[in-house]
Amino acid sequence: MMFFKSVYLYVILHIQSFVWRTAVVTCLCCYVISPVIAQDSAMEGDTSTQVSIFKPGRFVHSLGAEFRYSRVIPNLPFFDGDNAMSKPIRNAFTGHLKYAVRLPEGSLGRQVYGDSYQGIGVARFHFGNKEELGNPVAVYLFQGAPIAKLAPRLSLGYEWNFGLSTGWKPYDQYENPYNIVIGSRLNAYINVGLLLNWKASRSVEIQAGADISHFSNGNTAFPNAGLNMFGTKVGMVYHVNNSDEQLRKQRQSLLALRPFPKHISYDMVFFGAWRRKGVDFFGQPVASPHAYPVVGAYFAPMYNFGYRFRAGVSIDGIYDGSANVYTEDYIVGTEQEFFKPALNRQMAIGFSGRAEYVMPLFSIGVGIGANAIHKGGDLTGTYQTFALKIGVTKSSFLHIGYNLKDFHEPNFLMIGLGFRFNNQRPSLLH
Repeated sequence: MMFFKSVYLYVILHIQSFVWRTAVVTCLCCYVISPVIAQDSAMEGDTSTQVSIFKPGRFVHSLGAEFRYSRVIPNLPFFDGDNAMSKPIRNAFTGHLKYAVRLPEGSLGRQVYGDSYQGIGVARFHFGNKEELGNPVAVYLFQGAPIAKLAPRLSLGYEWNFGLSTGWKPYDQYENPYNIVIGSRLNAYINVGLLLNWKASRSVEIQAGADISHFSNGNTAFPNAGLNMFGTKVGMVYHVNNSDEQLRKQRQSLLALRPFPKHISYDMVFFGAWRRKGVDFFGQPVASPHAYPVVGAYFAPMYNFGYRFRAGVSIDGIYDGSANVYTEDYIVGTEQEFFKPALNRQMAIGFSGRAEYVMPLFSIGVGIGANAIHKGGDLTGTYQTFALKIGVTKSSFLHIGYNLKDFHEPNFLMIGLGFRFNNQRPSLLH
C-alpha cells in the first residue's frame, strides 16, 4: 500500500514541478523568440493571391488577480450549524493570483485556437470556520477561451481550474468530530465558469462571471462527502506584451490555415491509485478501515477529426483491490473483520467509447463503458471516466482521471502516464 501512495505522491509532485518549470521556460521564451517579421513573396506579373508568411512571434503572457464570492451548497447538517460553532457555514471568500500564456502570434496554434490561454494559479479560501475546515490554499492549472464576441470590446468566454488544495482540517474522531465532510488534508480542486471579458485597453482586461467549485479526495480517505460551491467572481488581467488589435487582424488575414492531417493515433495509458471502500453489511454500508490498491491500463485507438476533437474506442483492464470485499457477522465490542475475495473477482476487462476535446497542452476526455470479462459483484454495471491529459512531449502525457460507477457511485482515481503513437498533429508553435 505504501508503494501506491508513494507513486501517487511522486506523480503529484512531478505534475506541480512540471507546471512551474513550464511557466518559467515560457517567460524566458517571451524574451528570446524574435518578433513577428513579414516576408512578402510577390512576383512581378503574378496575379495569383499573395500570402505573407510570418515567423512566429513572442508568447503573450499575462498576470491576473481575482476575488470570488461563493455560496456553499449545504449537503450535510455540518453546513447547517451542526458543528462546534453552532453556526451555519454558507459563504466562502477567495483571492486568486494567476499567470497565463497565449501561443505566439503568427503560429499555427494562434490561428487555430485564437485567444485561448493556459496557466497556473494560486488561491486562498476562507469559509469562516478555520478551526474545523481550515483556510486551505490551492495550486491549480487553468485554461480558458472566448466563446462569442458580444461587442467590439466585450466577449463571453469560459475557464476551468484543476489542481490540489491543502491546509484543510480533516475529520478526527476526537479533535474534529463534527466535520464529516473532509477526510484528508490534501484534496482535489475543480472549478468551471463563464466569464464576461471587457478590454479596457490593449493591455488591461476586466473580467466578471459565475462559477461552480468542487473539493474531493477521490475516495482516498474517509469521509469524502465533498464540498461544493457556486458563486461570482471579478478580476483584472494585465497583458505584459499584447500587440495592437488592428495589427493582429491584418496579420491573421494574411495567414493561410494549414489543413489538418486526419489520422488514427493510439493512446496507451498506465495508472494507479488507492481507495477506501464502504462494504455492504445487511443492507447498511460499513466503512472498511483499509486502503486498497487500484492498478489499471487502457489502449485506445482514437480518430483525430481535426485540431480540436478526437474520438474512438478503448479496451480497459483493471485490478481493483476493493472490489467484492466483504465482511461477516461480528460480536459487539470486537473489531469487525473485512475479507478479500479471490484475485479473479477483483480483475476485469472492459470496452468503452471515448471522446476528447483538444486544446493547447491539455485534452479533456470522457468515456462510457462496461466490463465484458469479470466475475460479477462490484464489477457489473457501467463505468464512466473523466480525464485530463497534460502534454509532456509529442508522444507522452500525464493522465489525471476519475472513474464513476453507474453514473453516480464514486469509484477511484486514475493517476498515471500515457504514450501516444502515430501522432501526426502539426506543431502549434510553427
